[in-house]
Amino acid sequence: MVNGKQKGKKGELEVANIFKKYGYDSARRSAQFCGNNEQGSADVVNIPYLHIEVKRTEKFNDEKALQQAENDAIIQKKDEIPVVIYRRNREDWKVTMRLDTFINFYEAFRKVVEKEKNDWKWNKEIFKRVI
Repeated sequence: MVNGKQKGKKGELEVANIFKKYGYDSARRSAQFCGNNEQGSADVVNIPYLHIEVKRTEKFNDEKALQQAENDAIIQKKDEIPVVIYRRNREDWKVTMRLDTFINFYEAFRKVVEKEKNDWKWNKEIFKRVI
């Protein structure tokens, strides 16, 4: 049986490495750098504007995890958007956020596409898995 802390650490490293593959070279686990987490610290840091909570568990409680991310973001006072990145065994990583947060993301995306007058279309090649 896998130790829960080890599984969590491995999940945080996976997520940090995925961000690195997308060009966020300074992405890292918060605990690996300073030896332990300060209160409210995000699990993965150096991703601008996001407070990332990582969950690598079979018994994922989305509301509890999102509340933790929100509370930690308030403690840190960095004006970051709380998100939870999670996966269960043999599943892809997923992101959880409040609907109003998603709508704000979508509105920002839509404005960029409309401003640039792009013929934006869903392209699986652009969004293909990198892991």
